[in-house]
Formats: sequence, C-alpha cells, structure tokens
Amino acid sequence: MPISRRNFLARAGQAGGFSAAFLLMQSLGLIEAAELRPLDVAPGIGKGVSVAILGGGIAGLVAAYEMRELGYACTILEARSRSGGRNWTVRGGDTVEFIDGSRQLCSWDAGNYQNFGPARLPSVHTAILGYCRKLGVPLEVEVNTSRSTFLENDAANGGRPVVQRQVINDARGHVSELLAKCIRQGDLDQDLSPDDRTRMLDFLRHYGPLDAAGAYVGSDRAGYSKLPGAGNDVGVLNKPIDMHTLLDENFWGGILFEEAFDMQATMFQPVGGMDRIPYAFARALGQTVQYNAIVTAIRKSGNGVRIAYTHAGQARQLDADYCLCSLPLNLLRNIPNDFSAPYREVIAACEYAAAYKIAWESRRFWEQDYNIYGGLEYVSQGCNPVWLPSGGMFSERGVLVSGYGWGAFTDLPLDQKFAESRRTIERLHPGHGKELQKPMYVGWGLVPFNQGSWIQAFSSSERGLDAPPGPGYETMIQPDGPIYFIGDYASRLNAWQEGAALSAQRAVQLVSDRVRAQRA
Repeated sequence: MPISRRNFLARAGQAGGFSAAFLLMQSLGLIEAAELRPLDVAPGIGKGVSVAILGGGIAGLVAAYEMRELGYACTILEARSRSGGRNWTVRGGDTVEFIDGSRQLCSWDAGNYQNFGPARLPSVHTAILGYCRKLGVPLEVEVNTSRSTFLENDAANGGRPVVQRQVINDARGHVSELLAKCIRQGDLDQDLSPDDRTRMLDFLRHYGPLDAAGAYVGSDRAGYSKLPGAGNDVGVLNKPIDMHTLLDENFWGGILFEEAFDMQATMFQPVGGMDRIPYAFARALGQTVQYNAIVTAIRKSGNGVRIAYTHAGQARQLDADYCLCSLPLNLLRNIPNDFSAPYREVIAACEYAAAYKIAWESRRFWEQDYNIYGGLEYVSQGCNPVWLPSGGMFSERGVLVSGYGWGAFTDLPLDQKFAESRRTIERLHPGHGKELQKPMYVGWGLVPFNQGSWIQAFSSSERGLDAPPGPGYETMIQPDGPIYFIGDYASRLNAWQEGAALSAQRAVQLVSDRVRAQRA
C-alpha cells in the first residue's frame, strides 16, 4: 500500500523525534537549513581561561554554550530561579510578582500558556533557529497574520469591523483601476514605452483584478457575504468597500504589518511555549548556571574581573579572566562597578521601554464562530493588537492577548487595564467580551531583574535594519578591558532573541581573538 509523504514524515518524527523529521524535511527540500555559522576559532582555545557570564537570558546562555564547546571554564550568574530572562512563558500555577509587591496567580487550564516576552521566531533569524535545531526544540508555525482577522476603525464603516482580506484586496483593486485609467489616458506616456504600457495594463487586469472595461467591481479574493455551496449555489461576493473608506490611514498599520522584513511569513514558535528554548540551553549547560545569584558589584581585578554576588543569602565572589555582561543597562547603573567613563555615561543615559501584555483564557470563539486561526487584529482605539494563539488550534479553550504595547496605559489601575482590554474584544467581536476569563497582566517596567522590555536609548528597533545606530551604540559593542557587553541592544536586531544570540557569538569571537593574540 503506498504511503503519502505526509504520513512518512509523521512516522519519521514518531520514530526519531523532531530532529529526525527536521533533517528528513530538509533533505527532501521542504525547508531550508537553519544552520549555525561556525565561529572562526580554533578548537580548545579556551582551555585554562575562565569567564563570568552575568545573566542567564538568551545572550548569556548562547555565550556559555559556545564557550564551553571551546574549552572555556564558564559560570553563569542568574538572579532568577529560572533561565531565559525576558523569554518568559506563564502557565497555570505560576505567580507573576512585580517590584511593587503586587502578585497575580495564574489559574489557566493545563496546556494553556502565554509568552509574555518574545513570542515569534522569524525564518530569517537563522542563529536562534539553528540553536533550536541543535538542541532539539520542536517548532511549529506561528500565524503572525491572517486574512480572516478583523480590523476596526471608529471613523470607517460605521465602526463595524471589516475582514482583513477584503480591505487588502479592495484597496488593491481600486488602486489598480486608478492606475489603469491614468495609463489609458496617456498620463504616464513619458514613463512607459508602448510595449510597457500594454504589459502594465495586462498586469493590472490580473493584479486588481479588473474587468474587461478596466473597472474593479469586486473579487472572490475579497471574500463572500454568502459562501458558495453545492449544485448551482455560486455564493454572493462581498460588495467592495469604497476607496474613501479604505483611505482611512488607521487601516494601514494592520494590513502592512507583515510586510516588515522580520515579520514576513514563515514565522515559528516552540511547541508548548517560548521558554522551551532557554530550558533546552539550561539542560545542556547543567551546573554552569547558578540560579538565585544576584550580582552586587562588578570590578576589574588585575588582568581579570571580580564579581560580587549573593547566593542563598550568603555573600560570595567569582574571579575570572573575562566577564560577559548581559544585565540590562538600566539595572547596571545601580550596581557598583568600575566601568570606564564612556560606558558609565551611556549606561546613565539609557532608557528602556515598559511594554505590557494582557492575556485572557476563553472559549476559542475566534475559531469556532469566525473561522479565524491565529493572527493579529486591530482597533482604532483601545488595546492593540489582539493576538490570537497559534498553538492548540481546535481545542476547546485557549489564551489570547488583548493588548500589547507601552505608554500611558501602563499607569492605569489593574482593573481599568482589564476593563479596557475587554472592551477591545467587544469592538471587534460584539458579545464575546463576557467570555474572557482569568486575566493576566505583565508590565515589563515592574518585572524584577528587568524593569523594562528593550532599550530605546541608542538601538531602537524603530530605526530599521539599515539605519545607523544611535549615540552610545559604538561604545557598548566594544570591550571595557576584560568586560564585554552582550544582549540584543549590542546588535542591529534590538528586542529580538536573534540579536541577543548574535551579540553573544560576536563576544565569543572577540574574546577568542584576544586569547589567541596573547598566546602568539
């Protein structure tokens, strides 16, 4: 009996696990390899060299993982009782505690979770994907955008939500009609040759799509008000949204979000929660990670460093040849240190965003009532975006995010935050706000050992990948004697785990180059 490729892959996964299925899919050309780029370092170069790594987030974990492979004697000092730093997944039974003493106990059903830190892995982030592969972390597709999700604007369509596929395709149709009209009227003759003019009109007829007269009158791409059925039931197409309504600028953020380079499909997420990544690193590193170790001073000492810290209520110190510091800069300013003046100046001036997420457990009404499976929804006022889960599809209950942002909203009392978050769902899906249960709020400005989400001072992700970094960046990517600063802020991928991983790899290379030069 012949076996389908799908069943064959499933059986391979059952027999050999995720790694076997991943390798098989790669060999069949179904996915491209997410390979780790090898460092230009001689094997064993770290033998006899000790390194103190401050912080057990992604940067610290990657640094220790790579350095141990090279023979370095590494110790990670992590203030928390878990690894991961901002890579934090909350599940039922977990407690969220803030620096102001407030606490929330999560009571979600078994299997439900929310990534309150990073929640997606772009396919272009090959370093972090490569570590997932190497460590055997199972991944699944993260539905970053869906044409079935809703957009709402108080100023458009009477405030009634519209489906993203209709906004995208009606806008394309109207623009194609206008451009075709300009071409036929000769308005672009100076820019188009006769042949290009013909080809462009043919393209617009397909791209629009336009009818024989060059008009956009609707399309099945924009969806149906009544779906086709059996027999002669051809269905009823949606009536096109007029161009005036579509020109409302508050629609564009939602429909263009996935066009950003690092937001384009395909996106991934670890099965069961983003913290599967740091936990896999922690298993591989074993006793290299010391938990509940709070750094109290960072000093240069002779040709190395001396790190003071507390562990189990006892004051201790760690002497090492080098220090890789991934602690948030806003916390470093309060830890006694002898950094050089340029570094102290940057650290004193740095600012961090205080992003938040609000998550609720609910019946999966978005799937069961609206056929929406993952993706983001947007409103013109309220808690943007609504982020629908990509894991556990077709189960009875799930956890959605209604609000992920920063700003003045974080100053509201907790009950007002939850009320506004619920109202956002009501604007998009009237009647379903009452189904939201067991809310959880994480505001990163109040999270111990972070007190911020990502740095804004000199490497804002809003600058774009090709924009020059801001003041202070060039200072922090250079070592201060034996101390090297690592983290997403020390990369051109601020706020991404990929940036943290790449900064750690770079620091390992720099330290190894220095060790090699000293031994030459």
